[in-house]
Amino acid sequence: MQSTFTGIEIGKRSLIAHTTSLQTVGHNLSNASVEGYSRQRVNLKAFDPLYMPQLNREMVPGQIGQGVDVQSIERVHDQILEGRIVAQANGRGYWEARDKYILMVEQVYNEPTESSVRTLMDKFWDSWQEMSLYPQEIPARESVLERGQALMDGIHRQYTGLKTIRDMIETDVTATVERTNAILSDLVSLSDQIVKVKALGDNPNDLLDQRDRLVKELSGLLNITVDNRDPDEFNIHTGGLHLLQGKVANYLVADPDPANEGYSVIRWRHNNEELMPGGGKLRGLLDLRDGDVRLEIQKLDMMSVNFMDMVNENHRAGFGLNGETGVDFFTEVPFVTDVAGNYDRNGDGEFDSTYVFRITGSNQLGAQDHIGLAGTMTLAGPQGNIAIQYFPTDTVEDVVKRINLSGSEVVARLDRDGRLQLKGTPAAAMDNPDFVIRHVEDSGQFLRDYAGILQASGPEGAYTWETANAVDGLQSGAGSFAVAPVAHPAGWIEMNSRLVNNPTAIAGGFGVNGRPAGPGDGSTALAIANLRHEHIMLGSVPTFDEYFAAVVADVGLKGETAQRTLETENMIMKDLEDTKEAYSGVNIDEELSEMIKFQHGYTAAARFITEVTKMIDTLINRVGA
Repeated sequence: MQSTFTGIEIGKRSLIAHTTSLQTVGHNLSNASVEGYSRQRVNLKAFDPLYMPQLNREMVPGQIGQGVDVQSIERVHDQILEGRIVAQANGRGYWEARDKYILMVEQVYNEPTESSVRTLMDKFWDSWQEMSLYPQEIPARESVLERGQALMDGIHRQYTGLKTIRDMIETDVTATVERTNAILSDLVSLSDQIVKVKALGDNPNDLLDQRDRLVKELSGLLNITVDNRDPDEFNIHTGGLHLLQGKVANYLVADPDPANEGYSVIRWRHNNEELMPGGGKLRGLLDLRDGDVRLEIQKLDMMSVNFMDMVNENHRAGFGLNGETGVDFFTEVPFVTDVAGNYDRNGDGEFDSTYVFRITGSNQLGAQDHIGLAGTMTLAGPQGNIAIQYFPTDTVEDVVKRINLSGSEVVARLDRDGRLQLKGTPAAAMDNPDFVIRHVEDSGQFLRDYAGILQASGPEGAYTWETANAVDGLQSGAGSFAVAPVAHPAGWIEMNSRLVNNPTAIAGGFGVNGRPAGPGDGSTALAIANLRHEHIMLGSVPTFDEYFAAVVADVGLKGETAQRTLETENMIMKDLEDTKEAYSGVNIDEELSEMIKFQHGYTAAARFITEVTKMIDTLINRVGA
């Protein structure tokens, strides 16, 4: 049977339920401005009745209610929508990184301005053009030196700018790895707390919101997939591998990579295996550092080393006012001191490689001459060797173009004497050095007897860099090969100090039959000035002018793509977050309405307890008086 004090118990339960509801409303209002907070709702239910149907009971009209109880406090949350937001954060993180740093690269090129490398190079060519008109004048030579120094400063400045950006990206990479590990550590702690709270039958709403915020941030750093099907073990994967499994996290580490100039490679801490993220900010940074920015530095190096080589080629053949010849205009710095290009690559104390940048044939060729030969050349490529066929109807120019458009890491041209030159280019693979010819082979006679480069045809006569004294397989001839330069020539290219101290040594004319140039002979200066328009073949780009146009256009297109894609990613993310906010966010008006409802319920419960108290007072103090 019911107790005399049942009414007070019912009223107490109502007070507790409405107090909890009011506190939840207050919690929602307090966190209305907190990012990622999901509003919470109290689920009320009728307390179990006094008599259960399966039990014997007294003869009463039916089950007697015992008030209200708080069943649960749950957050209003859409797990599917949250999954879409996590997936979208991955793409936005990637393009945010690209947009930020590509803009910096655009600013380094500083086109078109008076201080850009392209403008400074145009002025350098103009100074040689003017000197060709006044080859006897010292002021014309001083103008060449002044414009040359300004150009060197511009190239150094551009290289330093690109190198600084790459170093900034490296710092960002290591910071991102550290942040990733910090998030994983926080998730481990949260997972432990969430499991404990759930074990007690409660809903860890605020902890779950914190976990969602961390997962979203983590998704912006690298591509992840979330698996929360097991309530006791929250899982996060990246690339099919466990990043987090319950309370166990696999952390990352950024290790310096000697093959990549000391820039870090991302590895798993537990097994030291390399990890290449499939997306997110970390993938964007790695693509920028080892892709876009590295490629821009390589392009600048490619231009610088060929610019230096071409000017020196013409200047060496000319005569200065003092009668000197064979003088380089720019100082070349070889990668190795061995004249044959021999190098100890594995560090065992013995030469095992040959570092050669340029190979020049011994025979003079005509660009429009038909070769009358058939065969297949094999040149080193980014991912293995590349075969290039030639046919009897081809001209020398056809073969040169085919080499330059083959995608190999060797380019070709005819020098000022009509001899075929093969040059190494920057290497796509980081394990390979830049500006080193790694493989040259010909099944026929073009590179052997026709051009005068190789001594023999076929694999047995192939030139390969993976052996010492590889130049012994080349045909002999004056200047038949040149040792590879020190890395990043854009950073160290300088004019010959002999010319700076003695402008009369600057070559003006080629002379005749080995005799010094006579008065008014400006042929050398004119030849150097004409390099602006000559097909010098910086890879697939024919001229210096087209090189600058292609580089600036390429960077501009990358910047535009990054900006527009980021705008699209932000719009999609905004739509998703707005949808989440509409569903899970705190609505002030709705919460105030709920507060009024629970306030009235609390007031009614208090009034009910007051009336029950009066009834009990009457029963105790007045009955039988």
